[in-house]
Parts: sequence; C-alpha cells; structure tokens
Amino acid sequence: MAKIITAVWTGKPYPLGATWNGEGVNFALFSEHAEKVELCLFDSSGKREIQRIVLPECTDQIWHCYLPEARPGLLYAYRVHGPYDPKHGHRFNPHKLLLDPYARDIVGSIRWGDAHFGYKVGSRQADLSFDRRDNAQGMPKCRIIDSAFTWGEDRPPRIPWHETVIYELHVKGFTVLHPEVQSSLHGTYAALATTAVIEHFHQLGVSAVELLPVHAFVDDRHLVEKGLRNYWGYNSIGFFAPESRYSASGQISEFKTMVKALHTANIEVILDVVYNHTAEGSQMGPTLCFRGIDNVAYYRLNQNDMRYYTDYTGTGNTLNMMHPRVLQLIMDSLRYWVVEMHVDGFRFDLAATLARELHEVNRLGTFFDIIHQDPVLSQVKLIAEPWDLGEGGYQVGNFPVGWGEWNDRYRDTVRAYWTGTGGLIGDLAYRLTGSSDLYAQSGRRPYASINFITSHDGFTLHDLVSYQEKHNEANQEDNRDGNDNNLSCNYGVEGATDDTHINTLRSRQKRNFLATLMLSQGAPMLLAGDAFGRGQQGNNNAYCQDNEISWVNWNFTPEDKDLLVFTQYVIGLRKAHPVFRRRSFFQGRSIKGTGIKDILWLNPDGSEMSDDAWRNSFARCLGLLLSGEGLNELDERGQPIRDDHFLLLLNAHDDLISFVVPTVRANVRWLMLTDTQFETGRGPSATFGEGDRYPLQARSLALLKEIAWDRRHAARENDEAPT
Repeated sequence: MAKIITAVWTGKPYPLGATWNGEGVNFALFSEHAEKVELCLFDSSGKREIQRIVLPECTDQIWHCYLPEARPGLLYAYRVHGPYDPKHGHRFNPHKLLLDPYARDIVGSIRWGDAHFGYKVGSRQADLSFDRRDNAQGMPKCRIIDSAFTWGEDRPPRIPWHETVIYELHVKGFTVLHPEVQSSLHGTYAALATTAVIEHFHQLGVSAVELLPVHAFVDDRHLVEKGLRNYWGYNSIGFFAPESRYSASGQISEFKTMVKALHTANIEVILDVVYNHTAEGSQMGPTLCFRGIDNVAYYRLNQNDMRYYTDYTGTGNTLNMMHPRVLQLIMDSLRYWVVEMHVDGFRFDLAATLARELHEVNRLGTFFDIIHQDPVLSQVKLIAEPWDLGEGGYQVGNFPVGWGEWNDRYRDTVRAYWTGTGGLIGDLAYRLTGSSDLYAQSGRRPYASINFITSHDGFTLHDLVSYQEKHNEANQEDNRDGNDNNLSCNYGVEGATDDTHINTLRSRQKRNFLATLMLSQGAPMLLAGDAFGRGQQGNNNAYCQDNEISWVNWNFTPEDKDLLVFTQYVIGLRKAHPVFRRRSFFQGRSIKGTGIKDILWLNPDGSEMSDDAWRNSFARCLGLLLSGEGLNELDERGQPIRDDHFLLLLNAHDDLISFVVPTVRANVRWLMLTDTQFETGRGPSATFGEGDRYPLQARSLALLKEIAWDRRHAARENDEAPT
C-alpha cells in the first residue's frame, strides 16, 4: 500500500522541476495562464493514482509546493486547469495527465489511444471540441531521482577542435548486435562503456562520439500503428531525462557511468539535441506536456489565428524561443547535461530555428548571446545543423564565432566530384582547405566546418556507391519520403552484385571518400559503420527502422576488414600530421626563407594552376602541395609546429593520369603513403623524384610525403625495385 502524503508545505519557486534536497522534494512548475495546478502521485507501478495535491502557491507564474515526506523513486505528473479556447491559443484540459518539462527521469512509454488528445478525435469540430476522458493509464510518469553520483576524478577531455574526429552513432543500433557485448547490455548506454566498444573507438582513432537524440522521446502514433518506431528519436518530450529504452538498469547513473568510462578513455560525448520542436505536433496532435501546461507560452502560434502553429521544423510546431521561460528551459537543460551529466558538447538539430526571434533568422539573436556569456556552455563544443524549413532558413556559414557547423556544401561537393561531375575543382579546393569562403571573413577557423560525407540522415557510405535511387519502401510511405538528390552512383547495377569490376570500383570509391574526409582541413565526422561498409538496403531515411536495416552488423567480410584497416590508417595519418588539421586558413603565400608556398595547386603536368585552369569544365584532376613549414602555429609550450611536405593527388576521371611530380627543392623524393587503388590503401613502397610521372589510376587518390634523399637511398631503391 503506497504511503499517503500528509504534509504539504508551500515550497519555493526555484529550482523548477522536482528537486530532492535530502529531506523532502520541492515541486515547481511554470504556467503563465493556468488557473489551478494539481500534482498527481502514483504507486510504484505507475498504474494507480494514489493522491492528488493542489499546488498551494504561485509565485511569478511558477506554481510550487514542498513535500517533506516525498522520497526519490516517487512517480508523479500534473494536471493543469485553465481555459480551453484554441482560437485564442489556450488548450488546458485537466483530464489529461501531463509530464513535468523539468523531469529528470521519465519511466514507461505511451500506450496510444484517443484519450491522449485534448479534443474528441473524429469530431466535426476537430480540435475545437473538448475530450473529457482520462489518459493517465496510457501515460509515462515522471520519477524523482537522487542525483548523487561518484564522479571521482572525472574531468572533461577538452580535446581541441582541430584534433577532433567525431563518430556519429545511435546508442541502440551501434551495439544491439555486437558479439562481444553481453546480451543483457545490447543497445544500451552500458554497452557503450564496455571494453570491446571503447577498444573499437581507440583502434579507429575517433576522439568524440556524437549520440543521436537521447532526450526522452515519443514513438509517433502513426508509426506505432504501422508496426514501426521513431528510431532516430527526433521527437523529444523531456529535455532533462535520458531516454529509458536505452537503459539496461533503469537508473540515471547508467548514463553517467557511460560518460565517465568514455572520459577515462579520453573520448568526448556530444549529444544531438532537439530544442526546436516537441513530440506534440500540430493542433491535431496529442496533449502530453507543454500544450496542456501553457500552449501560448511554449509554442510559436500564428498571430493571425492562434488556433494554428507556426511551423519552421516540418513537425507541426516550433518552440517559442521568444518567451523567457522557454529560453530558460533550454538553457537549464543544456547546463544540466554539462554540469550533472558531464557531457562535452551538443549538436543542435535545425539550429536556425533557435535563432528566429520574429520571423527571420537572427545570427546575433538572444539564444547566441546567452550561450556566449554563459560560463558553462561557452566552454563546450557547440555544433549547428545550420538550417530549418522556414523562409531564409539555410544559414550555412552564418553562425557566430565559437560554433561549428554541419557543412553540407562539403558533403555535396565531394560527393559530386567523386561521382565524376566536371567543373568542380574550384569549389572542391575550398572544401579541401576548410571552406574559407564560408568561415574566414567572420573570424572563424577551419574547424568551424564539420566535414561529412554521410550522416544518419541519408545514404550510408556503402549505399552511396551502390544505389542510384533511394529505396525506402520499408517506411510504408510508397517511397515518397527521403531526399531524391543523393549525388550517388551505382556504377552499373542497382544494389548488391557479383560483378567483380563494379565491386572493385565501389570499394575504391569508399576509400576515396574516406581519404578525402580525413585529409581535408576542418573537423571530420564519420558515420558509425561507414568504416567497415554498413549498408541500409538503399534506405536513405531510416528514421523509423528499429531493425537490422539500421543496426550495425559486426560480422565483417574480408572487404569490410580491409576498409576498416584503411580507415584506421587515414585517421592515423591525420592525427600524426598537423598539416592536415591546421588551426588557420592557408594564405597561398611563399614561406619566408624557403621559396615554397604554404599551399600550391598543381595541374597534372606538375605546373602551378592558372586562373584559367580552375574554370575548365572538363577538369576532374588536381594536386595540392601542403607545406609542413607553412603552418605558422605554436604548440602548447610556444614552440613552432613543423611537419613534412605532402603531395595530395586526386583523379575523378575514368582514365589513368600520369601526374608529373613537381620541382620543389633539391635532394628530395616523394614516398607514396597511400593510394586508394589498393585494397587497404597500402601498395608497394615506391618513391618518385621531380619530373617523374606518378601513375594516378582512374577514380583514385594518392598521398605522397617528401623525404630527404642521398645515394644510399637510391642504391637501396634500385636493389628493391621489382624486375
């Protein structure tokens, strides 16, 4: 028998949420337009409401009380009374149980039914009607937590931006099939903290894992009715609570243990966060939290008809960043994940929406101003998906100093180039060197560009070279969903094939993409599974596929193993050589005392490219000389950073090109480090002198390093030369 609370004190309006202080629990809920707020307490199963308490005080629009007899583990939710007047934006309905926006833990999942909607589903009046059914039985509940945790010596790795290599992964999909993770942990936070998984991160060479949304989220009703789920999780309902479906233990401490284990391994944790909208959808959506607490305050409403929502996100609603309490909610959430959960940064979904103060995107908006002056948030990694679906929402290159951006210009240019599109070498040059055309003028650095070839949204790398068209039939939307412009190529056969020539070319193209990504200036992001050829059967919008279409398969073929070895190698090259991860943009000027430029663009005949050469529509081959003496950067102790000189050669033509090694300086030769024509990128050791012709195969990339040369080296090379 659950204990009945007998003492109800007035409590305090701060902090918001349910806070255990060691003696009791303070409850505080913001609602500007509510007329009464009831706190509902449930038994341990969450099935039976055992008590309903009217919050006795309202201070500055925050309703609050203190229960000295309440303890961690108690399940609760709210009912909020007020006008139901959709035409004026109000949608209060006390028959609907509501989640606490500040809940630290949400247990259970929604069992869908018409009772979750504030209006009568099917009524001629649509959302103007009023539904009196109680939805508590089908609602998840909030749970009070004790936030105590033994962090010990945990410290954020604080890996510099220019040394960052991001690995984007899905908590469940990454480990649910992992053979070295015990079955009880498959698909959980705990699995990411296991030795086998962390060893994979280390061997691959990544410095940060970027987790697809882990804020508590909802499976859309229409998906559930089709037997599908919201696999990606871009449907948040709780901005403080870790999604419970990824927890093996059901305890918040499991997430913290994962973070601590990754920090011990010197790996950062970045969260993909969705603050632009919620799971409540349009005016025809359910009433689960914000809508029933204060619809006018929490959402952007159409000012000409407040029954409807302003939708910049394509999901039916947009959070109202212009309201100070909503802005506070987001900032409190971000600080909570840094201070209490120790995460190292955030990737903001549809971040342009967060910058909209009236209608247009304001790059110096309140959201950015607050973050930049915040002593906590200004110190973590901030990454924007720099667009939304509203007018003027495409904002690549326009975010403020201190922000990284997903650079889709990089993605599209590199895809198109390796697919064989001509006339791109000028744009490609910008992408290879950090996209100075997008970021330099605003005072940002090359690492503001988050470079990626693939992400969760779209084809995997394997599918990018295996499918000409999307194949999203499993989503049950008649293949209408997903992007039609993938800049992909199947090289003659759609999907899997036994054709050796096609498979060889596909494998080479994967290596081309991976090598380009890791040898470009900027911060690279690698999609989990691309390093060993994971495919999704041509599905480029697998948001609802919580199955083997999306899950990582750890049973590697010999080709998969070769690709993994290659990926490890090119990431290792990046980490070993600062010339590939510069902190400042190239200047194209000669380095004092050397006669060598910091970067030199080359024609296939070894000459420096002219202005006319950049404009050749047929050009699909170029080279660049990267000077290790032109970094003009200092290490932590103030010493100049030096590196080797490198030649990077790229050929997207269908034919071999004999690339002439340029004349740089005397007594040097060029050692081939990697060439994508080889299965693991490593071919026979060979060097080339000035004027020699490097056999740059069709659709291939090669990297050569300058080495000192004398007669002993020449003799040894002659002895080792094949006959």
